[in-house]
Amino acid sequence: MDKVRIDKWLWSVRIFKSRTVATDACKGGKVKIKGESVKPSYLLQKGEVVTVRKEGFDFQFKAIELIQKRVGAAIAVNCYEDLTPIEEKNKYVEWFIGGKGPAEQRERGAGRPTKKERREIDHFKGEFFYDDFFDED
Repeated sequence: MDKVRIDKWLWSVRIFKSRTVATDACKGGKVKIKGESVKPSYLLQKGEVVTVRKEGFDFQFKAIELIQKRVGAAIAVNCYEDLTPIEEKNKYVEWFIGGKGPAEQRERGAGRPTKKERREIDHFKGEFFYDDFFDED
């Protein structure tokens, strides 16, 4: 196989959860090749670099293997090369850890924090996260 639909490939290699989402991303101008938006029916060739704007981040992938059926994650990573710039990856990691990371944990049986404990937690988080970015001198 020397060509495959871009929406099908994006879904197959697990860039998007469903083919419908991949198709909508193409229609919305969030998938580009050589700087130009492509339609879902665009025929992708090996070696082409695909730029995907997803959740406010720009990811770049080089198509190594063209597949039409969805495969497991271990196989999917062999079908593309991730060319996303390191700055963009760092931005994604900071966003994920800062706003969407896992929920905080308390010891089992400790219950909800008291008002005093809540203030101490907020004070600690404020010092830890914001002092590096905002100097109050």
